Amino acid sequence: MSYAARPPCDEGVIRSSGGEAHCPRASGPWVLAATIVASGMGFMDGTIVNVALPVIQRDLGATAVDALWIVESYALMLAALILVGGSLGDHYGRRFVFIVGVGLFTVASVWCGLSPSPESLIAARTVQGVGGALMIPGSLSIISASFSERDRGRAIGTWSGFSGVTAAIGPVVGGLLIDNLSWRAAFLINIPLALLVLYICVRHVPESRNPDAARLDIPGAALATVGLGGLVFGLIEAASRGVTDPLVFIPLLVGVAALVAFVYSQHRGPEPMMPLTLFRSRNFSGANLLTLLLYMGLGGALYFFPFVLIQVHGYSATAAGSAFLPFIVLTFLLSRWAGGLVTSVGPRLPLTIGPIIAAAGFFLFTLPGTGGSYWTTFFPAVVVMGLGMSLVIAPLTTTALNSVSGRHSGLASGVNNAVSRTATLLAVAVMGVFVFATFSSTLDSRLADLDLPAEARAAMEERKVELGAAQPPQGVDGASAAAIEGAVAESFVAGFRLAMYLAAGLALASALAAATIIRGKGQEQEAGRTEGETAPA
Repeated sequence: MSYAARPPCDEGVIRSSGGEAHCPRASGPWVLAATIVASGMGFMDGTIVNVALPVIQRDLGATAVDALWIVESYALMLAALILVGGSLGDHYGRRFVFIVGVGLFTVASVWCGLSPSPESLIAARTVQGVGGALMIPGSLSIISASFSERDRGRAIGTWSGFSGVTAAIGPVVGGLLIDNLSWRAAFLINIPLALLVLYICVRHVPESRNPDAARLDIPGAALATVGLGGLVFGLIEAASRGVTDPLVFIPLLVGVAALVAFVYSQHRGPEPMMPLTLFRSRNFSGANLLTLLLYMGLGGALYFFPFVLIQVHGYSATAAGSAFLPFIVLTFLLSRWAGGLVTSVGPRLPLTIGPIIAAAGFFLFTLPGTGGSYWTTFFPAVVVMGLGMSLVIAPLTTTALNSVSGRHSGLASGVNNAVSRTATLLAVAVMGVFVFATFSSTLDSRLADLDLPAEARAAMEERKVELGAAQPPQGVDGASAAAIEGAVAESFVAGFRLAMYLAAGLALASALAAATIIRGKGQEQEAGRTEGETAPA
C-alpha cells in the first residue's frame, strides 16, 4: 500500500511537458484509455503487493527481511530511474519507450506470479521496477504530447479521475484475488491489462519525440542507483545482521559516497537530470524537503499497516485492502478544493496545517492494541490522516510547478515526483531497522516472563526475523503456544507504534519546513523565478 497515496506532481508532469499535439482528435480517447490502464497497472501493483506480503511471507517461507526486499527492489529501480525513463521517451520516442516499459513490466509480472522462492520474487520485482520507470513517466508524457493546450486540461481531469478510482479499487481487488484465488493472481492480472495497452498503442497511439531534449544523464542515473541501492541494502540487512557486519557498513559507505558523487555530478554536469539550480528557488527547496519528510512518514506507515491488520488483528486480505479506502476517498474528493487554497491563502498555510493533521492521524495509529473493532481502532486514524494529506497533495503540486520559471516546470514536477518515491524507498528501510529492534527487545522481555524450555527459546530467537509471522515452535503445550502467539503480537504492535511515532515526527518536521521555508501569499517571488535561473530546459 506504499503508493495508495499517489505521488505529487503527476498532473504537473503532464501539464508542463508541453509540446505540439501529435494526436488526431479521433485518437484522443484511445490515448487516454492506454495511459489510464497502464497507470492503473502501476498504481494497483503498488497497493496490491503490500496487502499480499503477509500471505507471500507465509506461502514462500519468507522472512520479514525478504518481505522488505520484495517492496524495496521495485521501489529502488523506480525511484532511481524514473527521471531517466522520461528522458528516454523524449529521445527515442515516447510510444516506443512506453511499449518497452509495459512489455518489461508484464514479463516481470509473469515472473513474479510464477516465482517459487523469495529470491526469485525479489529478482522479478527488480525487473518490474525497471519496467515501471519506463512505463509510468511514459504514460504521462504521451498525454502531454498527444493533446493540444486547449484539450489537455480535460484529458488531465479524465486521467486523474480514473487514477483515483484505480487507487481506490486496487487494494480491494487485490484482496479479493488473494483470498479467493492466490497472491500469484495479484501479479498475473497484469497480463490482460498489458495486452490491451499494447494493442491500443500499436493501433492508435502516434509516436512523438522532443528534438530539444537534454542529453541523457547516464552517469547521474548510475550514481543515483548505486547510492540509493547501497543505503537500502545496508539498512535492510542491518535489521538482522547488525551495523558492524561488513555486509551492512560497506554498502552504507558505498551508498553515501555514490550519493555525494551524484550531487557533485549534478552540480558540474553539462546537462544533469536533476539540476541543482532548481533549488535556488526557496519554494521549490521547501516543497521538496516537505515531500521528502512527509512521504517518508506516509510510506513507512503504509508498509507496516497491512501486516498489523492481517498478522495481529486477523483481517482477511480483502478487509485489509478495504481498510484504507477512507483515506483514498477523502484525498480524491478534497484535492481539487485544497488546490484552490493556494490562490486564496497561499501555499504556506495548507502545507503547514496539512502535515500537522496528518501527524495527528499517525499518532492515532499508536493507540490500538491487539484487539478491537476497526471502527474504533484504525478508522479514526485513517480518516484524520486522509484529511491531512488532502490539504497537502494538490497545493504541493501547485507550489512545485509555480516555484520555477514556466520552461522548467515540467522538470520541477518530475524531480518532486521522484523525491516522493525516494522518500518511500528510504522510509521502509529506515523504519524497518527500528521495528526489528523494538520487536526483538520486546519479545525478549515478554518471553522472559514465560516458563519455556531452552529449545523453545532458541527456536524463537531464530524466528525473530519473521516479525509478526513468527509461530510457536513445535513441542510446546497449548497454553505456552497461546502465550507465545500473544507475545509475538504484542511485540509487533510495539514495533508498529514506534514506526507511527517516527511517522508523526517526520510529518511535524515537514510542517516546520513549510512554515519556515515556503513563502506565504503576497510575498515577493523568490530568486528561482528570475531570468538568471540557469536550469536546462
